[in-house]
Amino acid sequence: MSNESDNSLPLETRRDIADASAWWAVDAVLLRFLEDFIDAELKILRPGTWSYGIASPWHLALDFRRDLGVDSLELFTIASSLAEALHLSESGIEDYLLARQTLADWAEIAQTSLRQYSQRITFRTSGSTGKPKSCTHALETLEQEITELVPHFADCTRIVSAVPSHHIYGFLFTVLLPRRLNIAEMPVLNVRRSSPASLRVLHAGDLVVGHPEFWRNVARVAIRIPSGVSGVTSTGPLPDGISGELTKLGLTRLLQVYGSSESAGIGWRDNERRGYRLFSYWQRLGADSIIRSLPDGQRGRSTVQDHLEWLSNDEFLPLARIDLAVQVGGINVYPAHVRDVLLKHPQVADVAVRLMSADEGNRLKAFIVAKGDDVELLQLRVEIDAWAVRHLSTAEIPRALSFGNALPRDDQGKLVDWVIDGR
Repeated sequence: MSNESDNSLPLETRRDIADASAWWAVDAVLLRFLEDFIDAELKILRPGTWSYGIASPWHLALDFRRDLGVDSLELFTIASSLAEALHLSESGIEDYLLARQTLADWAEIAQTSLRQYSQRITFRTSGSTGKPKSCTHALETLEQEITELVPHFADCTRIVSAVPSHHIYGFLFTVLLPRRLNIAEMPVLNVRRSSPASLRVLHAGDLVVGHPEFWRNVARVAIRIPSGVSGVTSTGPLPDGISGELTKLGLTRLLQVYGSSESAGIGWRDNERRGYRLFSYWQRLGADSIIRSLPDGQRGRSTVQDHLEWLSNDEFLPLARIDLAVQVGGINVYPAHVRDVLLKHPQVADVAVRLMSADEGNRLKAFIVAKGDDVELLQLRVEIDAWAVRHLSTAEIPRALSFGNALPRDDQGKLVDWVIDGR
């Protein structure tokens, strides 16, 4: 892909894209988006407690109050979030969400609004800082990415998804891409809550949309993958060697997409020994900044989330994150935020939080310095676990607590790693 060409799309192509951008026109697609969206909102509102016994896909008559136990405050919050995501204020009918409370009602309201305005959509970052960031994208720019992805998956006949459709990555690959592949009417097979063994139902022509933790588990369980199945991964770096293991298991190809909620896709690769290649509408501007040629011929600048090593003007490797986030189960988590929350516990004097080492696991761990010398550590462990459940999301909760009189440091006073207690 050359970055020297004119990246504005021909008018005829833009018209075709506009027709395809009516993603909400297929009822099943919109219903899946709403289910994923509401489910995610309830998990935010009910950290550590949200549970329901309703099978997916949800039925049209599902009543939010009766079946999900949604109260008036939760309904207001979810309705406001959905209005922001789909820009329902553009049609002026967002208030109907509060008056009607079944899945069918909300689908009708959303579809009515989107018929009037569907040019933009807002996603929220998955980062765990307590203050999710809203990222608004023009549908036209998202379709620009899909235009370049279609040739990679021209033989795809079904989408198998391990990601939610209301996140930008899931929206691109499970909502927009199927329309451009003319398989939007084909149901998406949801494996988000399934074990890797569920992949035994795969067949040639399937595209599996996963994230690094999903693919790591597939490789670990060593499920044989039928010939002709492709995969895609994003939301974070795939551990070295996983791609090769998946190829040995039968996966025809694994496309890795680098990007973020703020920028959408920036680059791709299908060989972990190579760098990521910029999508043709991006150009390198500086060490950690790039500039985008928009479909209308305008340009937009973006700062990436990581420090980049440039192998050439259109090929790069991401290094450490600029914002010091780490990936836990495909979610950006900020150890500094987790530390701040744990420090508010009345019996915690100091704490260090970091990602487990490769041989320890793939969650956060914390080293705790307690206040006073007569603390019962077993009881404190129980209290801190309960504190974390109340104040942190699932991905943020440290799964291993270690205790000591001082944080582990080297001779220069720099924080160092520690071995998890009991290992």
